[in-house]
Amino acid sequence: MADYIYTMEIRLTPDQQKGVTLVQEVARAAGMNVYLTGGAIRDIISGFQIRDLDFTVQGNPLRLQKELERAGARVGYADDDVKALHLVLPGNVRAEISMARTERYEKAGKPPAISPATIIEDLRRRDFTINAMALSLNPGSRGLLMDPFNGAADIEAKLLRVLHNYAFVEDPSRLIRASRFAARFHWPLEERTQQRFESAKENKYIEYITDKGIGSEIEQLAYEEDPLHIVRVLEKEGWLKVLNPHWTTAKVDSAGLSQLMKMRQQMNELGYTPDPSPAVMHFLTARLADKDITDMRKRIPRKDLVEGWRQLEEDAKQLAKRLSGKEAATPSRTWKLLSEARPEMVLFLSVTARQQAVVQKIKNFFTKWRQVQQKIPLPEMTELHITPQLPEYPKIASDVFMLLLDGKLRSRTETLKFLKPFAPPPPPPPPPPPKRGRAAKAAAAGTANPTVVAAATGGKKKGKSAATVPPPPAQKAAPKLESAKPGKDRKKLASKANKPKKHTGKANKKKKRK
Repeated sequence: MADYIYTMEIRLTPDQQKGVTLVQEVARAAGMNVYLTGGAIRDIISGFQIRDLDFTVQGNPLRLQKELERAGARVGYADDDVKALHLVLPGNVRAEISMARTERYEKAGKPPAISPATIIEDLRRRDFTINAMALSLNPGSRGLLMDPFNGAADIEAKLLRVLHNYAFVEDPSRLIRASRFAARFHWPLEERTQQRFESAKENKYIEYITDKGIGSEIEQLAYEEDPLHIVRVLEKEGWLKVLNPHWTTAKVDSAGLSQLMKMRQQMNELGYTPDPSPAVMHFLTARLADKDITDMRKRIPRKDLVEGWRQLEEDAKQLAKRLSGKEAATPSRTWKLLSEARPEMVLFLSVTARQQAVVQKIKNFFTKWRQVQQKIPLPEMTELHITPQLPEYPKIASDVFMLLLDGKLRSRTETLKFLKPFAPPPPPPPPPPPKRGRAAKAAAAGTANPTVVAAATGGKKKGKSAATVPPPPAQKAAPKLESAKPGKDRKKLASKANKPKKHTGKANKKKKRK
């Protein structure tokens, strides 16, 4: 079980991993079992880019909306019919949380009857085997992969297989989806699936497609990695006319779309994660009439995508105006302005800008000015103890970079001269080691006896311990002189006291032997 969790964690981006954790915690707090399902599992196992996250909960996900919004998620669309939330999680991660349900179709082209269900029943109502898998995120079964239709084997075989005979009859939008998946993955339809596809196409079941199905398929084009290729395949199959009667590849701005996807890749490599979907829709419908564009926008379920598409050109004009004015008069001001702008706006403007000055500033922002960052003397800053541990470090590093951008620091010497005042003072010297033994006791008692201090500090003289040195003779003679009688007796005692003592005992024997 743990293998699939490990695979999920290494395949998801850090922002997607945070999104999984967020939804998991919110669902658990509400007492709902939660599963990662559908396309997310398919892409994790197949190795394709994980475009979005699909969750299924056993309960009503609309109850989770407020908690998710408090955690920073943006709700693009809440579908009360099928009980589903379309979200943008923090980090621009698209996600959908739907209720585990069954769908019963009375007639082709009619909305199904919805009922709450278990996760296994939910997997049975799906379109293709590769989308009918779920990974448990619940305690006790975390990491358990549910694959009742052997979708993992079809991923291994690179085949698209419908779950049952009436898949294309019940929901004709699956015909368009089959063509879209085949174009994206470059996988063929399984033999029986191909026969059912041709039969449904011949019997014109596509005429029963609902407005909701059309809107969902239009929206999915905005998230494709190679939308132009998908549109060409749909046109060949005749499905593009179904999405809009006047839509052809001739109505697509192919050059702009290609440039957009290249710029997106460049921004991704630099750590930016813009959502290109509004811009993709702009270029896919660049030459369609306004009436056709309005009709398509009405059918798309995610209103945040529609709003971003509608405001795209106006927001880009505002950013271009700011880049042409005093707000971007210097490289440092331009850098700050572009850094704070929404990545989606910078992406779109980099492709559509007509003013040469604006184009050059965006180009410098992604190329020339980033090379200036390499001139920041990081080793010398470390020697000056100006490191990320300092609270002021981000501001100091930013100030240095801005001055370098504007040419106000022209050399390494000037840069170091600027940095030195910000260096923190050197740390104080370490305290002396504490005294031990008799020396510490003597210092604590405040004694002034030099003999005791010398003995405690281990002083030596002529190879003998300082503790064995006798006190001066006067200190021993003085008491005897005071007690002596006056006159001759006093003089005799004084003379005896001053005479050297004779060596006796073992000392005399040593002399005789010598």
